[in-house]
Amino acid sequence: MHLRELLAWQMQGYARYHATRSNLALHIVVVPVFWVGFLAVVKGLVAWKLGWVAGGAGLMAASMALQGRGHAREPVPAVPFSGWQNALARILLEQWVSFPWFVATGGWLRAWRRAG
Repeated sequence: MHLRELLAWQMQGYARYHATRSNLALHIVVVPVFWVGFLAVVKGLVAWKLGWVAGGAGLMAASMALQGRGHAREPVPAVPFSGWQNALARILLEQWVSFPWFVATGGWLRAWRRAG
């Protein structure tokens, strides 16, 4: 699946895989943690600061672990990754594109209201 197709697929089914209040609340908190971690890794690599890289990687890993726990509680389970490239693309797209789009277009709030 090409990147454009993957993004369309992810956005089309986003609300289906993010339907419980616990997962929605978790995502609204931990996706920004992923962003901070990612940016810390980039800063650490540019400045050759291993502490920044390690700390950022830790934040990203914690964010992903918590999101995984949130997805495990969803009534519709996430589609398993088909390989490491698929995993990397889906994770980065969700963090940087799909979730911000979901929030900005009102999808997060609609899902929150439906779940309540």
